[in-house]
Amino acid sequence: MGIKKRSKVSAEFSMSSLTDIIFLLLIFFMLTSSLVAPNALNLKLPSSSRSSSPSSGQVEDVRISRSGNYFLDNRRRSLGDMENEIRRISRSSKPSITISPEKGTPTEHVVAIMDLAMRYKVNGVLATEKD
Repeated sequence: MGIKKRSKVSAEFSMSSLTDIIFLLLIFFMLTSSLVAPNALNLKLPSSSRSSSPSSGQVEDVRISRSGNYFLDNRRRSLGDMENEIRRISRSSKPSITISPEKGTPTEHVVAIMDLAMRYKVNGVLATEKD
């Protein structure tokens, strides 16, 4: 009686299909990451230049109290009123504001004004006190 040998299962694995999938995923993530725009504020840091010309327009000062109150021309304003005022400022020739928060003001109040300035294309300068 003849005994037949069973065929052994090969333990080898083809890596070519796995590398194809990895390269396709790499290409996919490279393409999609370039389409994502960061949601960040465009900050203009001060720089030194010898040929600086003073701006001819008036620069409005927005003060922010520690409790979250907004002041423009020493008058208290709500955030909705500030949006209307910044929209009005944006219609001038060189729209600019300075943002002056008190020491210890929560960041979200400052960012709210910076967001309004960015939305209406008004140059905002953050003027803080030295620690």
